[in-house]
Amino acid sequence: MRSTCLGRTFFFFPIPLNLTTIVPVRKTLIKYNCCYSTMSDSDHSDPSKLTSQNVQNYPMPLSPPLPLISKDLELSRAMSASSKSSLYSTSRRDFIYEDEWLIAVNKPQGVYCESVFESVRKVLSESIDPGIEASPLELHLANRLDRDTSGLMLITKSHKVAAKLVKAFTTHTVTKTYIALCIGSVPKWEKITIRSGHGRSKFGAWRVYAASDVGRKLPGGSVVRDMETSFELLSVSGQGIFKEPSIFEQDESKVIIVEERALINTEGKRDEILVRASPKSGRSHQIRLHCQYLGISIRGDVKYEGLHEWRGRTYDGHELHAESLSFEHPITGHPLVFKAPLPSWATEAWHQ
Repeated sequence: MRSTCLGRTFFFFPIPLNLTTIVPVRKTLIKYNCCYSTMSDSDHSDPSKLTSQNVQNYPMPLSPPLPLISKDLELSRAMSASSKSSLYSTSRRDFIYEDEWLIAVNKPQGVYCESVFESVRKVLSESIDPGIEASPLELHLANRLDRDTSGLMLITKSHKVAAKLVKAFTTHTVTKTYIALCIGSVPKWEKITIRSGHGRSKFGAWRVYAASDVGRKLPGGSVVRDMETSFELLSVSGQGIFKEPSIFEQDESKVIIVEERALINTEGKRDEILVRASPKSGRSHQIRLHCQYLGISIRGDVKYEGLHEWRGRTYDGHELHAESLSFEHPITGHPLVFKAPLPSWATEAWHQ
């Protein structure tokens, strides 16, 4: 569509431009190794401005872009999860913990947090005596899990408790552990901590950035934020001993500070690797990104190079489980430790 005003001609497009339809941009994407995630929106609008000098104004991601196969698989998984979530229901028997201030519940894989939340709301509403005038429920989600991540979710029953728990999560006074089943070469470490940057450009995917890029601006106005995860190796191809979650004693000699792309051996023997992850920060897809960077992507995690087909079987979601939460009760101050039952894939990994 074209319009003329004050002697100038303007072009209007009814749909957003697709960068892959602009030949000069596509060439730049190839030349600069997926630098589309580091360019500004204004640079996108003018191909003549796509120079190496402009690209270097933004931090470069150190993890690869999403694999092409992930788009269709993720769409299929989202549709399946929508159907599964619409049918999901829970009961008080499924609660791991409940008192007058909060509830801990075990979220299944492939169900959205919002569906679990609404099901809990329904259970509580139905338990209210219709003959008694009760105050409206003030339920809040204290933490969120990805669609395919199973495990512990906290739901608070008042605005006051919600505010206190939000503060506890943001100030990192809540200790969290996750269990992940990964595929890759056997790590040379038993325990390790990885520190890096985390971010995404406007409309982009979450990526790992250098630790030294923390605070730098990305296209679209967001900034690179810090993220840190500690890992503990639990078993390799079923060989290992189950260990209960414990306080991770950090050894500075076993800390990876990310400043460059990882060199990963993709030709070596691959095994099933069970790890426990303890994220200090709470960034989106943090554990998944750090597993990818370490060369042990989570099985089924097609977004971050995880195999969805393994030894003759297809996996419909990534195998990551929110195992435990430890914190002080926001009202009583008493220490609380919640643990969610392990999913079948985790117990099977110990008993091959």
